[in-house]
Amino acid sequence: KIMAKDLVRTRQYITKFIEMRSHLQGCALKLQTVKSHAAMAEAMANTAKAMKKMNKAVDVPAITKMMAEFEKENMKSEMMQEIMGDAIDDAMEGEENEEEEEKIVNQVLDEIGINFQGEVPSAPALGLASEMPAVAEGGKVAVGLGGDGGDDNNATNNGNSGGGGDDRLTDLEARLNNLKR
Repeated sequence: KIMAKDLVRTRQYITKFIEMRSHLQGCALKLQTVKSHAAMAEAMANTAKAMKKMNKAVDVPAITKMMAEFEKENMKSEMMQEIMGDAIDDAMEGEENEEEEEKIVNQVLDEIGINFQGEVPSAPALGLASEMPAVAEGGKVAVGLGGDGGDDNNATNNGNSGGGGDDRLTDLEARLNNLKR
């Protein structure tokens, strides 16, 4: 009987020791959590101090002024570079380029019906039916898309100027009539 009582007491002590150990582990966990919170608070305080120092060190108006000056100087530099590039291009450019450019400009102007002096052909009057080019058998007018082929500005269109008008004007009228059909 004494041994039975001793066994019951021992079991009760074991249960109490297990409860105390779990309470101690809970307290240790709480202490560790508090310690990590304290470390986090300290780190945040140090970060705030560093940010204050950075904000004091950075002068926003001075940086804005510096950026404006940089932009101004950059614009000057770009303008100088463009001027120098144009000057070099002008110095390197020869007569060949000018003649080629002039030829291309004249071709384009001929295609749209404007001569080099900038004269735009006048609008035709209503009675131009007598000046119409001859119509082929199929009822269509043959019209070239390339103007006068890049030849001289005043070249004739194979003698198709009906009535002594401008050849380019006749060509434009033929194209217009072809579009109306």
